[in-house]
Amino acid sequence: MLAVVETLALVLVALSWAALRPTVGSAVLALVLAASGIVHTEVATGVERARRRVGEKSYTDLSTIWTFAAALLLPAALASATITVIYTYLWFRVWKPARFPLFRHTFTTSTVLLAAVAAREVVERTGGSEAWSAGVAGLAALACATLVYAAVNSLLIALAVATSNPDAKPADLFGHLDDVAVEVATLCLGAMLALTLTVSWWFVLFAFVPILVLQRAVMFRELADAATTDGKTGLLTATAWNARAGEAMVRARRERTSLAMLVLDLDHFKKVNDTHGHLAGDRVLAAVADAVRAEVRGDDLVGRFGGEEFVVLLPGLPAGRAAAELHAVAERIRQRVTTLIVPVDTPDGPLSIRNLSISVGGTMVPTAPSTTVEQAMAIADRALYRAKDSGRNAVRIADHSQHGAAPQLGAPQSDREPEAAEAPRAEPEAS
Repeated sequence: MLAVVETLALVLVALSWAALRPTVGSAVLALVLAASGIVHTEVATGVERARRRVGEKSYTDLSTIWTFAAALLLPAALASATITVIYTYLWFRVWKPARFPLFRHTFTTSTVLLAAVAAREVVERTGGSEAWSAGVAGLAALACATLVYAAVNSLLIALAVATSNPDAKPADLFGHLDDVAVEVATLCLGAMLALTLTVSWWFVLFAFVPILVLQRAVMFRELADAATTDGKTGLLTATAWNARAGEAMVRARRERTSLAMLVLDLDHFKKVNDTHGHLAGDRVLAAVADAVRAEVRGDDLVGRFGGEEFVVLLPGLPAGRAAAELHAVAERIRQRVTTLIVPVDTPDGPLSIRNLSISVGGTMVPTAPSTTVEQAMAIADRALYRAKDSGRNAVRIADHSQHGAAPQLGAPQSDREPEAAEAPRAEPEAS
């Protein structure tokens, strides 16, 4: 897939150069846009240092503003040259120091080149930049070029992701809603930049202010996400989970809906760290977090409470059978964890950690106005310790009306002690 896209980009760029009839004005504009993209990269790199200081290593690439403007205003050959200059500078200044794979950067550059060629074709077939001043028709022509640029770029990347990961979700293919919004904003800025440059090239100086404001807005949004997300598992941090759980409790009381809670603790996790190291432990935590997320609904709150303990808040379980549904969810999580096989790399070669288990305590959250998140967690935590005391790898659901006593809802298979007490083990990968 990558080779096909890159080859197609090279062929189309070569054809565009063969048909090029350059003018001095278009060549100078290409230099102006390339230089502006380089200056923007330097300024943005300074802005991004704040993110790296708090451990974030990603880079917010808003170069679409310059590449799209080049696609709208320049012949395809000069637009491709401008894009190549900007992305080559990005590689040496940003991506190579961050150890970003070269093949991925090459593919990204190829998708941008193809998007630019497609957008330029639309511009030429709709009358060129002169047509943009023709009222609604001009706006429609510019919007059509924008849509084509975005569609070609996004679909090629989505196709590559889908090819490498058949189980990819829509968010993996096209990005989250916030990512899409940022891309739309950069395209709009690129279109407005192109419009202003048809009046005077000096207007490029005015573009830097909104671009840097957008860069900072994206940075602060991502910093806010980082502050609420656990770096090892991608779950909510304890602080963020507590805050959202408190809001959910207020909402459940107001709407008179049910609210349930699970507290989960990975059994014998210390043995994983002691035997295979903390990096292997991190892989196990991430795998367990994925297992928990896979067995709950999208609007359920899942958090990590330090170490190997997780917590889930489940709003709006079916009326009349909420407690039974809570137990069923807990059992599904427990069973899924027992089937996990986590591959890890060690100095002695690749291993697979298996035979994991998790103990689960749960409760229906009391509806009394005085009940706090901490009190509800204490009830679920007592149920968790009953699960631990029964031999681990078990589920216990507390009855809050009995102040944390934990009657069983049936006798789950997890109560059998020989399997429950077995510690996780690692096996060498087959060669």
